[in-house]
Amino acid sequence: MLDKFVLIYLDDILVHSRSLDEHVEHLCTVLERLRQAKYKANRDKCEFTRQELEYLGHYVTPQGICPLADKIKTIRVWPDPTNTMDVHSFMGLAGYYQRFVTGYSRIVAPLTRLQSPKVPFVFDDEARRSFQALKTAMLMAPVLSIYDPTLPTRVTTDASDYGIGAVLEQQDEDDWHPAEYFSHKVPPINSLDYARKELLAFVMALKRWRHFLLGHRRFAWITDNNPLTYYKTQDTVSSAIGRWMYFIDQFDFTPKHISGLSNLAADALSRRPDLCAMTHHAFASDEELQRHFIRGYQSDPDFATLYAQLSSEHPSASNYRIVDGYLLLHLLGEDLLCIPRDRRLRTRLLGEYHDSRLASHFGVNWTIARLRQ
Repeated sequence: MLDKFVLIYLDDILVHSRSLDEHVEHLCTVLERLRQAKYKANRDKCEFTRQELEYLGHYVTPQGICPLADKIKTIRVWPDPTNTMDVHSFMGLAGYYQRFVTGYSRIVAPLTRLQSPKVPFVFDDEARRSFQALKTAMLMAPVLSIYDPTLPTRVTTDASDYGIGAVLEQQDEDDWHPAEYFSHKVPPINSLDYARKELLAFVMALKRWRHFLLGHRRFAWITDNNPLTYYKTQDTVSSAIGRWMYFIDQFDFTPKHISGLSNLAADALSRRPDLCAMTHHAFASDEELQRHFIRGYQSDPDFATLYAQLSSEHPSASNYRIVDGYLLLHLLGEDLLCIPRDRRLRTRLLGEYHDSRLASHFGVNWTIARLRQ
């Protein structure tokens, strides 16, 4: 029963099922077990037959799981840390949601150093950039699919000289959807030993998701450098490699090679913090939409004068600029798209974002909040 259709955290009991009939059966089993143990459930605190709910700081729906909006708001308005305890508090909340952030360990490296008692607290430009980048990544956190052991699964890994990255994905109909991201900062490894780095990335990903993958039907391992081919041709390997190979042999998988240029997500996790806040949804941009934006700016009471001035031959210096007809505001290192007060245009954008597969058809308040981010 436990971990099959029941999850328990302290006094919170979550019963999950695939159908209503199955759910009723599961509920009867749980309630009978509580009765046998002479425990009582407070009816006022119970919720039954819910398809969407808040649980342990997450919003869970049939389409996926994401952080609660109020937690993200707390991160968004968090003031700059002034001491080590401030950093500890912020990292405690942000770290709880690290599975939603691509390249988390690489982004937070400057902040992690500030938590050490051996390092004087200096919130310099590097730490501030790390702080703002982590905020941005949290605001752009995608909806992660709920892991389903019956669906095709793949693990994509990549490694660089200073970190590893991995993505766990599952296929629903024709599309692959992320179930979790993982990245880890590692000590410098010999830059020539590519095979060892790639093998380490796969081993750490398997350890991270062992509860999903061990005993699962065959899954795919996607890599741009398959180290198993190399090590299985060697007469002798180091003791560490031998232990890794023994651990890997427990899993049922098929290696699949892709070119480095195609391995964008895992590569970004292992290498570039500026790619870690990737937006997982973009509006379709076409000429008709571009013309609609321009007309909207020209008739907007807030943007009309500014747009005309920036369109002139000698625009004044400003945080605003026009790119391909779109008005952008440069703020905290990011270019934010300005949306004119055009009802039809805003309705279209709301519809496209709400209907996106990754947006998961959330309610009005959540959809608007994500758009504002």
